[in-house]
Amino acid sequence: MQDRLNIAVFVDYDNIEIGVKSTLRREFDVSLALSALKERGDIVAKFAYANWGRQEGATRQMAENAVQMVQRIPSPRGDKNGADINLALDALEMAFTHAHVNAFAIVSGDSDFIPLVNKLKEYGKTVFVVGGKAFTSTILQQNCHEFVSYESLLEDGAAIVAQPMPDRRDVRGERPDRKDRRERGQRPAPLDLSQAMPLVERALQVLERRGVQPQLGLLKSTMLQLDPAFSERAYGAGSFSDFVEKLKKAEFINVSGSGGRYVIERRGHAPDKAAPKPEEALPMLRDMLETHRMELEEGATAEELEQWMQAEHPDFNLQKFGFQSFSEFLNYAQDKTVVRTEPDEERGLIVHLGAEFYPPALPESPAEPAIEEEDEPQPIVEGQPTIFEPNPPPPKPKKTVARKRAAAGAGSIRRPRKKRPE
Repeated sequence: MQDRLNIAVFVDYDNIEIGVKSTLRREFDVSLALSALKERGDIVAKFAYANWGRQEGATRQMAENAVQMVQRIPSPRGDKNGADINLALDALEMAFTHAHVNAFAIVSGDSDFIPLVNKLKEYGKTVFVVGGKAFTSTILQQNCHEFVSYESLLEDGAAIVAQPMPDRRDVRGERPDRKDRRERGQRPAPLDLSQAMPLVERALQVLERRGVQPQLGLLKSTMLQLDPAFSERAYGAGSFSDFVEKLKKAEFINVSGSGGRYVIERRGHAPDKAAPKPEEALPMLRDMLETHRMELEEGATAEELEQWMQAEHPDFNLQKFGFQSFSEFLNYAQDKTVVRTEPDEERGLIVHLGAEFYPPALPESPAEPAIEEEDEPQPIVEGQPTIFEPNPPPPKPKKTVARKRAAAGAGSIRRPRKKRPE
């Protein structure tokens, strides 16, 4: 990345607003995203796209943060991708016409922006994506330079609730601690440090092969190159230096130096037990979905699926597989076609069975041509009338042209010619 980044911010408000509301049950705060981006460079332009006539409550916070609101006028046919197209065109135009803008931030979780991200990277631009880990496509997370998780920007104990969850959750027996955490809008529980060690080990190996001394800033930039979705805040650290200190106390790495010039080295041994991979949690989810297949025909909420999962697999632990919330796990499963999710402002995240539960029909095999059965000769019973001759004469051999001529020559009698009288 370049030393000085001039960042242009493009906000797909309709997408990010309903994503935050359906998964975190709170309103989207654009100032949190802008504050996180200011830590990475200078913000030189800010645009947000939405049908602002229906977003009266959001126009004030956009004006307070000097975000230019671009009106998206939906067509009579209700094109839901109108904002995506306008945003992509404006971002590409800026990439061509504003040479000083060398970084772009896409605030959205829509996977439709993957071509835009790839094209900006092709033009040598640094690309950030700001979105929730619970609703941003994992493919989009892995294809930008750095993914900034909206959940990691939440302050512990923040008490902002968009729409209180209905009381039916209490009737369903949801655990009070989970309910209180969601209503307070707190940051999800931190992951275990062992989950980060494969990435740390890989980044240190890369730096060793390059012959570069692994310092703090270089280690983090290398880790982001390998995994743009990495965030030290997911492990309960307020900064990357705090994250390294946690690894040091856990005796995962060796740290030397002082005054901000830390040098990180690998220890001689790896963690006692390798952390399970995220895909190892999918078989349990498939079993649960198959059990409740009938209930999922009309869709079920993420809270209902979480309760079913805990009932069928009491030992299931999200953090063990690298997920901070059940919604994040469902988002990962959606990219693997196990489930299909859709946000709903009132009910939250609605889950349906994914494409793998509805395999495409096999192609029809070509019809075999009908075989006509030859009629067998009927037996002749003596004394019974029949249309067939009892002993039909054998068929006469066909005469060829040569045989016809030979027969004609053999059967004719040559008469002597009469002499004329002299």
